[in-house]
Amino acid sequence: MAQRLFSSSHLSHSSASNRRHIYLMSRNGLLLLVALLLLLGVSLRWSASPLFICPNKSSSSSYSSLPSNWRDYSLAQAAKFVAKDGTVIVCTVSYPFLPFLSNWLISVSRQKHQDKVLVIAEDYATLYLINEKWPGHAVLIPPALDSQTAHKFGSKGFFKFTSRRPRHLMQLLELGYNVMYNDVDMIKPLNQSHDLPPPDRNGVTYICSCMIFLRPTNGAKLLMKKWNKELQDGTKAYEGNDQPAFNWALNKTASQVDLYLLSQAAFPTGGLYFQNATWVEETKGKHVIIHNNYIIGYENKMKRFHDFGLWLVDDHAFESPLGKGKMKRFHDFGLWLVDDHAFESPLGKLE
Repeated sequence: MAQRLFSSSHLSHSSASNRRHIYLMSRNGLLLLVALLLLLGVSLRWSASPLFICPNKSSSSSYSSLPSNWRDYSLAQAAKFVAKDGTVIVCTVSYPFLPFLSNWLISVSRQKHQDKVLVIAEDYATLYLINEKWPGHAVLIPPALDSQTAHKFGSKGFFKFTSRRPRHLMQLLELGYNVMYNDVDMIKPLNQSHDLPPPDRNGVTYICSCMIFLRPTNGAKLLMKKWNKELQDGTKAYEGNDQPAFNWALNKTASQVDLYLLSQAAFPTGGLYFQNATWVEETKGKHVIIHNNYIIGYENKMKRFHDFGLWLVDDHAFESPLGKGKMKRFHDFGLWLVDDHAFESPLGKLE
């Protein structure tokens, strides 16, 4: 019948119109029309056509390059997916610190830079949960680490986590990207210097590696190589803390690297911002990003953010690319371990 319906060109225009009218108004003609419309609707849905009311987002062109299994997602693929104007914003996150990631992402989103963010997941739970909610923005560089413990500063687990950073950053530089690295225990509510600050009596400087912007230059690559070498050569001396290795690398390459330091007024440490109310008042209006450091422990960091009104997740989760309901999602996937495994982790109840 379909052939007869659409093959009457040999008839006169009037005759063809009449015949079409007869077929379309018949019972069989109506059934055929409904079938064709259903077929058209299914085809458009499969092709993610904008004409269809509910397009299949997972097959849209912007996600066509993403793998079906996130274990196969490479750093090169991930960087290419998120980079804007040759720049990526990078953080490294393990499962227990996902709430801090969401808090940080809210402040990044308020500056309209969230699309450039690449989360280097240190465990598979983090990799899958982020990409399920925010496809393409998380990648894991093997080997995966322990996903259950919120390691404290100075612990072996913390060092194992942070000591991988220079290798991650070096890989991105080798791929040709500008890299902005951030710790996720930072929040955004310049004067710049070329010089390192004077060392202490032991010849040591104390530059924090919590926020680093690198261009893919020979100098930046040299610094990352030196940092990684310091960590490998001085494992016992740096056990639990990668900061001394970073500072030694800075000092040894200072004459070969074009270095700028961010102003302390704009980028204060937690030891200054949270403990010196007079300084905070004197520099009011100059603060750009605040680092919640100089405090040890997951719960202590979270409490301090709460106490100073800087924990944004409770009231502003909709501003994060991870959205609301993240803790519920952990429960749904059987990945929320705190209720039954509190003895294994310092995590408290977060809902």
